[in-house]
Amino acid sequence: MPKTILLVDDDASLRQTLRLNLEEQGVKIKEATNGDEAISELEREKPSLMVLDILMPKRDGYAVLNYMRERSIDVPVVVLSSLSDFLNREKCLKLGAKDYFIKSDLDEDELWTRIQKYL
Repeated sequence: MPKTILLVDDDASLRQTLRLNLEEQGVKIKEATNGDEAISELEREKPSLMVLDILMPKRDGYAVLNYMRERSIDVPVVVLSSLSDFLNREKCLKLGAKDYFIKSDLDEDELWTRIQKYL
């Protein structure tokens, strides 16, 4: 059975690029455009991994990480954010994220290599 990755980002073109790239690797992709949708997806069907943006409408990525932590939802999270400062990275890792990528530095091959570690 293929692994499922939940892509959570409000940027449709970035989601499409990532979806196409990850589907080439043989994983199934689900998408959410904000934190509320991400939580709905988590409640419906637990993915193998989540790629999570921080700055989104409704609930942000921090709220999603908090929600997962409070409910002991054990899904590896790779954060993909435009926030490049150390404090945001540390906050995400403290909330349980496994890895943190900065969108402007995104290399899809490197992202896949890191994602594979947690699948």
